[in-house]
Parts: sequence; C-alpha cells; structure tokens
Amino acid sequence: MEKNKFSLPRGTADILPESILQWQSLEAKAREILTNFNYKEIRTPLFEETELFARSMGATSDVVQKQMLNLQPNQREGETGQSSKIFSLRPEGTASIVRSYIENNFDKKEALTKLFYIGPMFRGERPQKGRLRQFHQLGVEAIGPNSASPYLDAEVIALSIELLKALGVSQYHLKINSLGSLEDKARFSAMLRELISKDKSRLCPTCQERLDRNVFRILDCKSKECQALVKGLNIGTSFLSEESQKYYKQVKKALQSLQIVYEEVPALVRGLDYYTQIVFEITSANLGSQDALGAGGRYDGLVEELGGSSEVDGIGFSLGMERICLAQDQSLMASKEGALDVFVVAMDEQSFEKGFTLLSALRQEGIKGDISYKISSLKSQMRLADKMAARFVILLGQDEIAKSVVTLKNMATGDQEQVPFDQIVDCVKEKLEKNLS
Repeated sequence: MEKNKFSLPRGTADILPESILQWQSLEAKAREILTNFNYKEIRTPLFEETELFARSMGATSDVVQKQMLNLQPNQREGETGQSSKIFSLRPEGTASIVRSYIENNFDKKEALTKLFYIGPMFRGERPQKGRLRQFHQLGVEAIGPNSASPYLDAEVIALSIELLKALGVSQYHLKINSLGSLEDKARFSAMLRELISKDKSRLCPTCQERLDRNVFRILDCKSKECQALVKGLNIGTSFLSEESQKYYKQVKKALQSLQIVYEEVPALVRGLDYYTQIVFEITSANLGSQDALGAGGRYDGLVEELGGSSEVDGIGFSLGMERICLAQDQSLMASKEGALDVFVVAMDEQSFEKGFTLLSALRQEGIKGDISYKISSLKSQMRLADKMAARFVILLGQDEIAKSVVTLKNMATGDQEQVPFDQIVDCVKEKLEKNLS
C-alpha cells in the first residue's frame, strides 16, 4: 500500500538552498547597518500569552479578531488543574520586545534601549503572493524613559530607508502621518465617527460594525466603497493638540534635514491600537496589491499598558523579509558568494583517500570545498564541479599519486598546473586571495 505524501502547510514556504544565499546576504547586511546605528539583537520566544497581543494590538484589531494562530493545550491523561492561560504564535515583534523590556528591567539599566530582531511571525491570513501565514520580519525598537524625541523618530524612519536601500530596494515610497497623543486619538476617533456616520449605508458590512467598535479600521479597509468614502473625508490635523502639531512639524523638519522624501497621508493610521504620534508606512510598486514593505511608529503608552512604567516611551518598525526579496533589484540578486573555492576530483579509490584527507586540510584553512563521494568518470565529476561554481578543481589520479602532486585547474581560465601535495593548501589560499583582490 502506497503511503500518503506530506505537503507543505498552506500559507508557508520552504526557503530552498538556491534562495538561502539571498536571505543570508540580506541578514548579514542588515546586521552590519543596525550595529552602526548601535542596535543590539534580541531573540524572544515564537509564542507568548494571547492576552499580551490582545492588550498591545487591541482586542478589536483584525489581527487579534481574525488572524491569531492559537496553540492547543496538551491535556495529558489524568492531569488536573491545567493552567487557564492561552498561548499564540507571535503575529508581530513589538509586544514580545516590550514584554522582555519590562521583565528584564531595561529601564533601570540604560536611558535608551535600542534592539533589533530577525525571525518568523505567524498570522492566519488568506495566503497570496507576498502574504504568508508564516512570514519573516526584520524589526527595531528604541525604548526608554522619557525618550520621545522628534529626532529619534526621524532617525528610526531614516534607518528603515537606509536598510531598504542597502538591501537592494530602489523603488519605495514613504508615507507618514501623526495620530497625536492618546487624548488626540480619542478626539480623532470621535471626529471620524461623526463624519462617517452620515454615510454609514455606504460602508461594507464589516465596516458598519467597525464604526462603533473601532472606527480607525475603516481607514484601512480594502473595499472600494469604503476607500471612496474615506478619500472624500476632509480629515486634516485639527484633532491634534498644539503640542502634537509642533512635534509633528519637528519630525518632518528633521526628515527634510536628512533628505528623506515622504508623502503626508492623513488617513494613515496602521492596523494596531498601540500607535501614538508619528506613524509611517513604506510601499513598493514592484509588489502589486500587497505593496507594503514595512511600517512602524511611536507607541508611548504601550509599556504602561503591559505593566511597565508610565514614563517609558518607544518607537519602532518592521520590514517584511519576503517582500524585500521580491522587491530587490534583480541585478543585485545574482551572487557568487556561495560558490565553492575548490572541488576535489578523485579518479580511483587510492586517489579518493588522498583527496579526502586533502579536502579536510583545505577546509581547516577556511577554504570552501567539496568532493564527490561516488567515484565516477572525469567528465561527470567536472560537470558537478561546474554546477557547484567551483573556482578551482584539484585533480587526483594514479599519475598524480605516483609523483606526489595534484593537478590544479582554474575553472575560469582553463589553466592547469601541477603542485606538490605539501604545497597545495598554501597555493590555493594564495590564488584565492589574488582572485578576490
């Protein structure tokens, strides 16, 4: 009886060896830039208490309402008094970072904590291009007591742009807006509800419910009718206090001083409840309908909401790694960094034993190498070396063994030379250094 094959879970993707170099290059470059900006890496669990996400993102947010992937408690036979806590796979990174910030008393250790993370996130969404149920994010958080500053905000936004450019994304569009303080957001919410209530019948059924539950979500709706209604609203910034207006102007001035081009979008609110003051989103026309590369903003009340000090402020952003890969300039994706330095071709058992030992010596010197563990014809092994993009091939047969030499072939030029056994490691190192210089 034939056994059933297992398939990839819907909404996930294998990152195969032919793609992994692109990911490794992306991560390495990102770490280099983030270190220059004095951010330090943090790694949090893949799951947290569901309540953490509900309190941070908002119980009425679409993520919490529709997209959370909850873990099923494993009730063992005979167990009683199981914990009532429910856990969920993390749908985003900020809540976990803030939880760790509070739990590890970072506010007692430093004035401003600058952290970054790279890893998978999970949402039960309808899978489509650029939107998976397991996806990967690169994000940063800058958190500290009384750390709110328009210059920090501008630096964080500039960092997101710097990362995208360094990662090979040239086509991007930055949108910004201000939600003001928590009090300003309350006025904004009331103003929106009053404006939209007049045309409630034009809203889609979901947004008719959102009108009372969470009016900000209407601004994010993809329904054409709702988008048309929102476009006709004269939102402006009248709900912002004088202090928030001043703060927003300072952020824009700081961005201009850094020569960061942006578009002000009054309807930009983002989909999570914790945002205050500046919010921003970066899109790319290269991505089609799912055009967001990343987004972020300030969240001054979140630390207090999750049990920390009311004096601690924060700002951050996340970038979608799958979407960066899709948006990267094609010319930058081709790379030979994954190529082998050397491939050892052994023609018989005696040659294989010598080649196997030689390969180990090469690897110990940091030279990337491989060998065919099945002895086959010279033609087939050379074809394999070419497929692996080897820079050099070491040929070993009975003639070489008799003379205590190897034949070293430059795959780019076709040049060959014989090198004594005891000199081959230094010879390959020297040629590789010349090749790279």
